Amino acid sequence: MDAVTQFAQRGGPVVGICNGFQVLTEAGLLPGALQKNSRLRFLCQPTRLRVTSTASVLTGSAAVGDELVLPINHFSGSYVCDDETLRELNGQGRVVLRYVDNPNGSVDDIAGIANASGNVVGLMPHPERASHPLLGSEDGAILLRSLLDAAGAAAAA
Repeated sequence: MDAVTQFAQRGGPVVGICNGFQVLTEAGLLPGALQKNSRLRFLCQPTRLRVTSTASVLTGSAAVGDELVLPINHFSGSYVCDDETLRELNGQGRVVLRYVDNPNGSVDDIAGIANASGNVVGLMPHPERASHPLLGSEDGAILLRSLLDAAGAAAAA
């Protein structure tokens, strides 16, 4: 994890999806924590999200207000943080994705957040599982393209 932290501190793009989001919070690269879903049920379903910030390596190619349908697949996917952290995340535009209909009890409908630089992002939904028509949706492709563009820019720098 030290190498990932150093890479992130140098501005490299780091994205944690689902359990990866949990790892990023536990490593201190993102604030808050993930806890069990509000109804104590495993959730595996398509979920509607709204892009709320494009100031991240994951959402740079999207537009604020875009709605995407991505699958979730978790038991411990409810994002929590204290009030001060929530004010900071909202005030700095670091909430990058919100649930339209919150399936797991995440505070403030948060599905994904970024660090202050926007190069570290954690999210519970799975864009990689919605990136081709054979998977039933291509909505995740815009997020993955954003990440690839950010990685290419970082490599060229």
